[in-house]
Amino acid sequence: MHFIERHVDPATHRKVVGRFATGVAIVTTRRDGVDHAMTINSFTSVSLEPLLVLFCAEKVARFHEAVLETGVWGVSVLPASMEDASRFFAHRGRPLNGQLARWPHHRGETGVPLFDRAIATVECVTTAVHDAGDHSIVVGGVRALSTPSEEAPLLYHEGRYHNLDLP
Repeated sequence: MHFIERHVDPATHRKVVGRFATGVAIVTTRRDGVDHAMTINSFTSVSLEPLLVLFCAEKVARFHEAVLETGVWGVSVLPASMEDASRFFAHRGRPLNGQLARWPHHRGETGVPLFDRAIATVECVTTAVHDAGDHSIVVGGVRALSTPSEEAPLLYHEGRYHNLDLP
């Protein structure tokens, strides 16, 4: 199959793909006794047999190196009440030590931190990493699952946070 290359403006690309509403999560790992965390909205289920999920990590983020080295990670799907955490963990350059202190969390079965108020948590062991331009696609085999909270989810659409009112 032959594709004709066309120039697509990155700003237009961002606007178009931003029309796809997503949930918001924080992915975590622990390396050398230090917790690492990063806000993501690129998280999805991949397979039911075996149970696999994926997220995308920007290669220049310090989280990228940490998660590739450890091979274990957790995903905390955020409720609308944790927008502040999403914003905090989306910013680069914050100090690593004590960064989770503002939000109640616990260690999962794999030792990674998970947020107590998450509406869902997934713990994984990396099974594959795929190059994807300036990101890596990190695929993980699911090791543990939970649904700690029944709050409404935090959503992201067109560059802004939104809330979903549940019945």
